[in-house]
Amino acid sequence: MEGARWLSALRRYLAVGVSGHLLWEFGHMPLYTLATAGTTREIVAAALHRTGGDALIALKSIAVALAGDGRWPARRFAPVAVLTLLTGLGYTVFSEWLDVDVRAAWAYSPLMPVAAIGSLCIGLSPLLQWLVVPALALTAAARALTSGWGPAVPRPGSGPRPPCRRRVRAALASRTSRTP
Repeated sequence: MEGARWLSALRRYLAVGVSGHLLWEFGHMPLYTLATAGTTREIVAAALHRTGGDALIALKSIAVALAGDGRWPARRFAPVAVLTLLTGLGYTVFSEWLDVDVRAAWAYSPLMPVAAIGSLCIGLSPLLQWLVVPALALTAAARALTSGWGPAVPRPGSGPRPPCRRRVRAALASRTSRTP
């Protein structure tokens, strides 16, 4: 059963994470120069491309944190969450430095608030993105233990269901016994 919950939790983490990153990428687009210099097609392509990158970072971050432990999220939730957030934040700092300062693949608009991290100036929006979105995704993953979204968990006392043919025969028998 833990394996099914683990898979359900991972699916939730990815579904909420990718959706959140997609919304965030479009939402903070005005903080980049592309919003005023690019065409609609370039803006959409950039947001989708960045969301794909975010999905890969999210998957790598949780994979590093989990290290194959199928007991998550029932056990080790907090250490996995902290390591996932730190891995995502660390990669974000590296990626922003590489793509803004080194490659000049994109640039911040004057609207982007920046944080000085050592000699680096990193946009606050990407940093917040990698705190808020993974935190929401991890919270959704934790709820895989308590809600019905995911694999079906039998209710206590419900017992196993009879095979399909027996259920159909029983239903037909009950209908025929009711007819006068």
